[in-house]
Amino acid sequence: MSESPPQPNAKNCVKFPAMTPQDLGPVSAQLAHFDQPLPLASGQQFGPYHLAYETYGALNERRSNAVLICHALNASHHVAGTRPDNPQDRGWWDNMVGPGKPVDTQRFFVIGVNNLGSCFGSSGPSSLNPQTGRPYGSQFPVVTVEDWVHAQARLADALGIDRFAAVMGGSLGGMQALQWSIAYPRRVAHAVIIASTPRLSAQNIAFNEVARRAILNDPDFHGGDFYAHGVVPKLGLSIARMVGHITYLSDDVMAQKFGRNLQSTDRYQYGFDVEFQIESYLRHQGEKFSRYFDANTYLLITRALDYFDPTRPTHGSLVEALSPAECGFCLVSFTTDWRFSPERSREMVAALMEGGHAVTYSEIDAPYGHDAFLMEDPKYHAVIRTYFDRIADDLLREGGR
Repeated sequence: MSESPPQPNAKNCVKFPAMTPQDLGPVSAQLAHFDQPLPLASGQQFGPYHLAYETYGALNERRSNAVLICHALNASHHVAGTRPDNPQDRGWWDNMVGPGKPVDTQRFFVIGVNNLGSCFGSSGPSSLNPQTGRPYGSQFPVVTVEDWVHAQARLADALGIDRFAAVMGGSLGGMQALQWSIAYPRRVAHAVIIASTPRLSAQNIAFNEVARRAILNDPDFHGGDFYAHGVVPKLGLSIARMVGHITYLSDDVMAQKFGRNLQSTDRYQYGFDVEFQIESYLRHQGEKFSRYFDANTYLLITRALDYFDPTRPTHGSLVEALSPAECGFCLVSFTTDWRFSPERSREMVAALMEGGHAVTYSEIDAPYGHDAFLMEDPKYHAVIRTYFDRIADDLLREGGR
């Protein structure tokens, strides 16, 4: 894959607010609006559209210290800090990003972007279609990891950032970081890929399909146009979340937290209501998720996960697919992650090494399963801190501060 043609510059960005200062404090979301449609992998074009984003820290004079954080399935642009209207709402990676943290906003200008198709501020299925005045719903196009990366590149152009010091993400975010290294090799100095994979296994696609069927078969889904009916397919979305949540936790964590403990009595009730604590926990997670997440967004994002495969355009090897990359790589996996197992990270490492790329790999012994990439594990955070220290040192040598 060759580097994509130059994307539109800042004149196509109607709204371009000022950047936030170094001290995170309360952080407000910003909107960038793009009039020019975005060509999609499906062959469709989508636009006009807007992207919600947040920034942390300050951009240096050479504009060379920017770090893009790519989010996973149910996260957003709110990476760190708090919101002015809700001081309790800390960013989903607040333990990783901030002053003095592994990704230090006293040295780096960090950008979090909400992907197209999401339900947290960027254009998505619940957004109003300007042609109809109604929510897009089922008319919102299927989007891919590649589409997200191209949209992020347009935002980088609007912000005047020609090259990222690093693009970083965990899980689905790691796929985006990998795609950045392939699609825009000259615009990425480092790709930090955590608890991720170059493609989903059949088992992972199967989990996604079960989750989607739960949503699609909910009577309140109405073919994706449930907004017009004033309902939400809560049951389907709740079940989808329960299925997904199981895959994020390790067997050891489930055993430690819940075991076979009963919920409210020491005797079986011989029925089908909640008996075990793990059942209560999963129902709670599912019901909570159904109150804030959009069912159409869940369908879109899980399908984007399914479709991602850098080897597919040429049907070649992973070595060949990654050959355009020019950046350094840092990969991290976790021993108990069975959703995106260490074997998948090792597969990427092997392909990168065979292709002559600079790569650092750490396999962390952590008990949390796939969710380990969100945890504040000292060994894990030390690896990321050390790698970003190297990036900061490189910027100093280049006169970037």
